[in-house]
Amino acid sequence: MNSTHLSTPAGDPDPTETTEWTDAFAALVAAQGPERARFVLDQLVRAANTAHIGWSPELATPYVNSIAVDQQGSFPGDLAIEEKLASLMRWNALAMVARANSAYGELGGHIASYASAADLFEVGFNHFFKGSRGGDLVFFQPHSAPGVYARAFLEGRLNEADLAHYRQEITAPAQGARGLSSYPHPWLMPDFWQFPTGSMGIGPISSIYHARFMRYLSHRQLQDCAGRKVWGVFGDGEMDEPESMSALTLASREKLDNLVWVVNCNLQRLDGPVRGNGRIIDELEKLFRGAGWNVIKLVWGSDWDGLFARDTTGALVKAFANTVDGQMQTFAAKDGRFNRDSFFGQNEELKKLAQGMTDEQIDRLKRGGHDIVKIHAAYAAAAQHVGQPTVILAHTKKGYGMGHAGQGKMTTHSQKKLDEAALIEFRNRFNLPLTDAQAANLEFFKPAQDSAEMRYLIERRTQLGGYLPRRQTEADVVPVPALASYATFATAAAGKEMSTTMAFVRMLANLLKDKELGPRIVPIVADEARTFGMANLFKQVGIYSSVGQRYEPEDIGSVLSYREAMDGQILEEGISEAGAIASWTAAATSYSVHGLAVLPFYIYYSMFGFQRVGDAIWAAADQRSRGFLLGATSGRTTLGGEGLQHQDGTSHLVASTIPNCKAYDPAFAGEMAVIVDHGMREMLVEQKDVFYYVTLMNENYAQPDLPTGAEADVVKGCYKFASYIRSSDEGYSLNSLKEITLLGSGAILTEVVKAAQLLVEQGVNVTVYSVTSWSELARDGRACQHRQMAGDASAPMPFIAQQLQASSGPIIAATDYVCAVPESVRAFLPQDRSYLTLGTDGFGRSDTRAALRGYFGVDAASIVRAALGQLA
Repeated sequence: MNSTHLSTPAGDPDPTETTEWTDAFAALVAAQGPERARFVLDQLVRAANTAHIGWSPELATPYVNSIAVDQQGSFPGDLAIEEKLASLMRWNALAMVARANSAYGELGGHIASYASAADLFEVGFNHFFKGSRGGDLVFFQPHSAPGVYARAFLEGRLNEADLAHYRQEITAPAQGARGLSSYPHPWLMPDFWQFPTGSMGIGPISSIYHARFMRYLSHRQLQDCAGRKVWGVFGDGEMDEPESMSALTLASREKLDNLVWVVNCNLQRLDGPVRGNGRIIDELEKLFRGAGWNVIKLVWGSDWDGLFARDTTGALVKAFANTVDGQMQTFAAKDGRFNRDSFFGQNEELKKLAQGMTDEQIDRLKRGGHDIVKIHAAYAAAAQHVGQPTVILAHTKKGYGMGHAGQGKMTTHSQKKLDEAALIEFRNRFNLPLTDAQAANLEFFKPAQDSAEMRYLIERRTQLGGYLPRRQTEADVVPVPALASYATFATAAAGKEMSTTMAFVRMLANLLKDKELGPRIVPIVADEARTFGMANLFKQVGIYSSVGQRYEPEDIGSVLSYREAMDGQILEEGISEAGAIASWTAAATSYSVHGLAVLPFYIYYSMFGFQRVGDAIWAAADQRSRGFLLGATSGRTTLGGEGLQHQDGTSHLVASTIPNCKAYDPAFAGEMAVIVDHGMREMLVEQKDVFYYVTLMNENYAQPDLPTGAEADVVKGCYKFASYIRSSDEGYSLNSLKEITLLGSGAILTEVVKAAQLLVEQGVNVTVYSVTSWSELARDGRACQHRQMAGDASAPMPFIAQQLQASSGPIIAATDYVCAVPESVRAFLPQDRSYLTLGTDGFGRSDTRAALRGYFGVDAASIVRAALGQLA
């Protein structure tokens, strides 16, 4: 360290004393090394705090690399081959996007993001990203998907026809190719992509909870995840998403040194600078350091090392300190002459540093994220770091190498086509082995299989354990115990009063005792476990904590006292629905990510599910999750006093839009038990890529026995609950021989039953059906309709229509949800019968359940009025 690099601050009353202090510190570093220097600095900070000086260190460091040249170590690979391979990836990725848009201008695609991140990916692929089932997890920046496909092409995992059908997933199979999805989508490419990252912010938070779930598996001795890493390559613009930042302290608190983020700081969001008037790298450094992460800044490439070595006055550091991202973006878009005049021309000290350099040399000065040697040094330091998660802030140019067509330009994100001159310029920039005609025609290029480049590529991946990304699905079948062994209290309730929430928790407690299934269950709760009646599980299986329990709980004398443990089974995530759903997704995809099938049950206030974190649930569906989401205190009228923002009337509507989500609204404990049992068998035994959303109520009422033989109909979505027949026709002149059919689900089925009893007293015969799933009935109806429209003579009648054949008269449906939920089956009902839906459209209110149901018109009295109106 040289104190002359430290400028004297303006207004320093005693520059001589300041210089003495800095010289003394420089001497300490030189004589005793960085460790001693850090110790002394820590002592000085403590002394300042003790004296109430009111000072803390600045979290942002100078705009230079965190790893000095003498700390880099030697590069272990063949630099020339790796640079050539990276250039080939860039070309094939560009050709893929440009060809698709040349033929079909509407397909879109992105070139510039991967152009900036190519070297970041390649160093990982060649040296760090471990393959195979016990390897690393890698989250890829979504706009860089073309580059990942380009690598898979060279590896022989994709062919030229596949690349030619980028973003053509429907038409590709007819041409003998597979269509390549726009972004990482496991649902569309189930053997390729592992993690969906296309929705900004979902990848970052998901990577944190996957890293934590690996620790959970290790601590519970379900699987040894030691030595495995979670890598995430994300964009700097993506860091503005709240999900990206929301779990940073969890990662540091849990000391997740198995987690490495690489933030591609190309200084541009989708259409302009990320921090035009500031510096995103400085901002992120402060944020991550404050959150407790290890921060590695990868700012300048090796070509700058000589300039820094000759800079004895600190002129470069001063100039960088006064250069904002907007200006950096301009420097990226301009040529060497412009940068000589505008940057190095700022003062005489900088001019001297640039003397002897040609304009082309200045133009080729690399930012750190484009220098393979510097990237390797940063990755190696991150991989070796212990005790903290690490973030690498890599300085790059968006559209790197695209020249005047796109490098550093505001429009570069939308750049999808290049003219012939731009293509040849790109070819020349990266010394690609293409003729002018090949470049102009956007021909893909793959070296000969026995070439040095191909041998190197295959050898590196072989040594690292196999190709990435690669999704695998092999997992052992987990046996599910017989329903009678854990849920007889629910299926044969004999009128006992309980809520379906309490019934679920009791059933879960029984399942946790099963020797084979029990250890594979992962109970998850965001908060208020006691509200959901889960306190009895605290002692039974414990709450997971990576450090155990370091305190004596306040309620230690209680039968239901709080218990944390390293092998605890419950994941209690605090007040973070986004974190809890990310935790659930990590568990729900363990069968594919780790080859270990587990079964997560995440219980939460239903209003804070699909409405609040619906994007994360959609990503979980894309990732082919298997597990249960339990929407407790569901419906708009069951959580009486909580009011507008807590009362859910829409979750079943949103759930119905997710193709692999099976949503159920059971009214009774027996129905719920049958649904959960069937779901467990689908996911653990049949290993289907589905997940279940089941709504639960906190209202206590009498629970009937499940009718004999109703199990299959419960799962299909509807069964006949009961018929209410008048005793005689005498005295019933108005409604003589009148019949009506009532459908109900969830909490409102009890109101439907009351209404049926009232109607019978008025001389109306009533048939009541319990609808356990409106969305499953609607899907069945659409499937039957599709077969009929296709001319299938054997197409069955929709299941709901079949069920209603046992009843007659007008049909009225009542639910605790918006009318659009029961309206979803209208097209599949008998067309000769009228259909009226009652629901809870509008905002919620705070009041009693009875008042709320009367207000929304879904109580028994309202149903009776509606029925008599239909009969009249």
